[in-house]
Amino acid sequence: MKIETGTHNSQFSILNSAFTSNWRRWLNTFGPLLALSVVYGIFACIAPSSFRTPRTLEMIAKHTTIVGMAALGMTLVIISGGIDLSVGSIVAMATAVIAKLLQDYGAGPVAAALGGVAAGALVGLLSGTLITSLRVVPFIVTLGMMLIVRGTAKLIGQEQKIDVDTEKLRWLDELMASVPRGQGWPWLPLGVWLLIVMALAVAFLLRYTRLGRHIFAVGSNEQTARLCGVVVWRVKVMVFMLCGAFAGLAGLMQFSRLTVGDPTVAVGLELDVIAAVVIGGGSLSGGEGSVLGTLVGALIMTVIASGCTQMGLPNYWQEIITGAIIIVAVALDRLRHRRAA
Repeated sequence: MKIETGTHNSQFSILNSAFTSNWRRWLNTFGPLLALSVVYGIFACIAPSSFRTPRTLEMIAKHTTIVGMAALGMTLVIISGGIDLSVGSIVAMATAVIAKLLQDYGAGPVAAALGGVAAGALVGLLSGTLITSLRVVPFIVTLGMMLIVRGTAKLIGQEQKIDVDTEKLRWLDELMASVPRGQGWPWLPLGVWLLIVMALAVAFLLRYTRLGRHIFAVGSNEQTARLCGVVVWRVKVMVFMLCGAFAGLAGLMQFSRLTVGDPTVAVGLELDVIAAVVIGGGSLSGGEGSVLGTLVGALIMTVIASGCTQMGLPNYWQEIITGAIIIVAVALDRLRHRRAA
């Protein structure tokens, strides 16, 4: 009889453990979506009726694109256990590079866009190389790169905005342009579709490629990953280079929105990008994060900003609300890790 009771208790313990594991996995996956639904539902109830119109949804998607594009690269960095504070400066530098190539060097729109992305990737490559070769923590290296890149952007523009003639823009100014009502396809600006394509590409990289598995391994336990044969320095350099490239893409979206090269733009954007990843379930300790969660985190911040604006609330309220959400997200992450331990 005692044996039967012990067996029953053992089976119950196994079932309970499995249920808890599945519940946590479900919460990690769909928790950010639930939070987005709650935030949007609150503003849909208390904000003016204009908040619920398709035009407002389009504006939310457009405003999310710049942060979301840079946040895709930041997701890779944070999963690997690092952080990059230079993405805002890279966005500004990319706008300056694109404008300079178009206006002063006669480059075509494709070449100029690739030049901006390449400039961002080069900064990321340099950051990753310094981090791995000098064995300095990413926070310090990227903090220095943030200042260096911002200064370089101002040097390119001679501390002024770089205006570009309208005929040289071609299709670049259409990436973030609103779709005329009644036109149908493409329903959303081309930049939003580019964000979706890039998000699918990063999700594929993380889930189905060796590099993706190595990124999670390095972020979970760098020493164990090294013992398992992972070339840690190569993974880190690749991750920071990709982060720089995505920041360059965000700079392209910013340029399309402003149609000028502005070395002073995107100040503090790196905080929004990091917040998007953290709110979406990414762990600053490394080893955790998802593309879906990152995009949802970026949407949450944009919905808050749009809702506060339409309600006529001062800007500091959206900063207070967003900051509170970040603290709660990090606290929940710490609590989850303590329970797992």
